[in-house]
Amino acid sequence: MKNLGQMLKQAQEVQAKMQEMQDALADMEVTGTSGAGMCLVTMNGKGEARQVKIDRALVKPDDAEVLEDLILAAINDAKAKAEEKSREEMQKLTGGLQLPPGFQLPF
Repeated sequence: MKNLGQMLKQAQEVQAKMQEMQDALADMEVTGTSGAGMCLVTMNGKGEARQVKIDRALVKPDDAEVLEDLILAAINDAKAKAEEKSREEMQKLTGGLQLPPGFQLPF
């Protein structure tokens, strides 16, 4: 039973570390860019957009479609960066343990 107790203790430690990581990721901010830096979108680790910055040279009524495309591209870039950072942090926590495709922690 000593091993079972040790396993439970380790599981609790991993759970606490995962909670710390989730909290840190929620506070993390990433910035996606498009249009050679003329459009910036900042998101938190939860994928919530926090800020949009647009170079004033892009603000032309006739070019609304271009601006919309740039905003969309910057959002997608920021989301990809947040997901990559999350994967990196999860690998640190799991010690590089390769999880099966589609298997994500936390459950």
